[in-house]
Amino acid sequence: MKRFINPFYWDKNMKKIKDKAKKVIQFVGNPRLLLCLGIAWIITNGWSYAMLGIGTFYNIGWMIAVATGYLTFLWLPVSPEKIVTITIAMVLLRFLFPNDQKTLAILKGMFAKVKKTIGKKRAGKLKVCGTKI
Repeated sequence: MKRFINPFYWDKNMKKIKDKAKKVIQFVGNPRLLLCLGIAWIITNGWSYAMLGIGTFYNIGWMIAVATGYLTFLWLPVSPEKIVTITIAMVLLRFLFPNDQKTLAILKGMFAKVKKTIGKKRAGKLKVCGTKI
């Protein structure tokens, strides 16, 4: 309990939190990544919103039905849409901006961490709440 009251504890950890937040904001705020995320969003979702708007405006039944069906699937909790959108954005980033080494290095580091965690889980070495998975 004393460590929560200790001001040095908070100073040290707040600096870590600020550094992490700054890195995340710089990564997500990268204009190249935002462009690729926008294009990926249009590929996965945007067409259905546009189709719903056009179908509603011109009263085209099949457009409304297709767009509503797809949008209903997107809003389900089991929809892999976000994973697919981010994957497409990463692929676009790699092809459209191959010289953006800083962002690509961060993505490679994230991929390595995920790969390492999956490897630990498969080997049975990953502990969650004191129990092995």
